[in-house]
Amino acid sequence: MRLRILSVNVGRPRIIGTVNDEPVLSGIDKRAVPQDRLFVRALNIDGDGQADLSVHGGVDRAVYAYSASHWPWWENEHHLPCRPASFGENLTLEQGDETEIAIGDRFRWGDAELEVAQPRAPCYKLAIHTRRGEAARLMTLSGRCGFYLRVTQEGMAPVHGAALERVHASGAATVREAFFAVLGKAPAEALERVLAAPGLAENWATALRRRLVALQG
Repeated sequence: MRLRILSVNVGRPRIIGTVNDEPVLSGIDKRAVPQDRLFVRALNIDGDGQADLSVHGGVDRAVYAYSASHWPWWENEHHLPCRPASFGENLTLEQGDETEIAIGDRFRWGDAELEVAQPRAPCYKLAIHTRRGEAARLMTLSGRCGFYLRVTQEGMAPVHGAALERVHASGAATVREAFFAVLGKAPAEALERVLAAPGLAENWATALRRRLVALQG
């Protein structure tokens, strides 16, 4: 599988709005990288940053990818204009539907190697960024969430005309299955299948274990 990168996007935390008259600091507002190459590090790519490290960033959420194949749904069904980084992603991909990507899949990007660790769980900052109050709810209902990757090998990566080349297909639960296992309704067997996925982020695994306990209790 080859996922063409339409845009590489980065941004430092800044105030994006207010909630209850309190400023909201976030790194969700990203811009396309102008240079031809950049360095991909264990915690993020050069020029990028996160504000709240309890729910963003870290080893298992170093790089966020989102597919432009979802744009027609957002634009036609919900009248949300889309462009690179509309959803705060680092990598805007031409393809890469959540049903085609599995937890534990590994991709080569230049000299760097990345591994799919978990889906993206939308938060209130997406609503502020898109100026659409229902954006997080729509993402949750549709499963058009994108996915986070950990950096298993740091290195220089091309920006223009680049692609993610899949070098290992895990055969495990898909990103969509993992998303709905935590944020939707799924039977215990589905939760166990996701838990068995190699490379699943620990925070996502913890949420799944809690759901399993609730189901079995």
